[in-house]
Amino acid sequence: MTGPAAPMIALSGLRKSFGALRVTDDVSLDVMPGELHALIGPNGAGKTTLIHQIAGTLRPSEGRIRIDGADVTRATPQARSRAGLARTFQITSIIPSLDVLGNVALAAQARARRPLRLFDRAAQDEALNGPARAAVAAVGLAARARVPAGRLSHGEKRALELAMALALQPKAILLDEPMAGVGRDESDRLIELLRSLKGRYAILLVEHDMDAVFALADRVSVLVYGRLIATGTPAEVRRDPAVRAAYLGDEAA
Repeated sequence: MTGPAAPMIALSGLRKSFGALRVTDDVSLDVMPGELHALIGPNGAGKTTLIHQIAGTLRPSEGRIRIDGADVTRATPQARSRAGLARTFQITSIIPSLDVLGNVALAAQARARRPLRLFDRAAQDEALNGPARAAVAAVGLAARARVPAGRLSHGEKRALELAMALALQPKAILLDEPMAGVGRDESDRLIELLRSLKGRYAILLVEHDMDAVFALADRVSVLVYGRLIATGTPAEVRRDPAVRAAYLGDEAA
């Protein structure tokens, strides 16, 4: 008989201090396989600091981080990627002069641990083309595969970043405010794209767009002043008096 699934991302007692300032304060959180777990909170709550700790670009002062059961607390970002973790960034991190497929092929090249030769046009390597084309198609950019990334709309650039994450063939994905700076029509398209990926990956979504959060999330965690004040279904979080007082306000009505 199969037991309950183990978390794909598991945080235990994470703390991060900068001098006397504690930015992450005893955060314990998990993301289950196939779950989309949203992390919300006001500006300055510590969300980006928490994402940096999970991704490995910032080392926690205390606590443990596990990816698919492996303790990666002290591991490099590259080792976490090999363990199955991918991320997108709050600010787009594409190469504007390179076409869509080329950007994604470079991500696939990084996963293959080949030397990163930007000027060799990784997209011409057939071993990289398969995963790259599949990722481009998965985010709805197949018709734009040969368009320079710098000519994409803001929403398309967000989709491209997601394709680059998918090319890593991850088990878990960190999404850092994918709706930031995106208009309503493109936001709606991104919501549908993320909905299409639900169930295939463990996704931790940091987002201020509450329409997106409540449309997508299986569970929501609320971070305020570095501490989690609530975790539950979207309906439970909407009703939580502490969450309404600290963050949602009229948006929870």
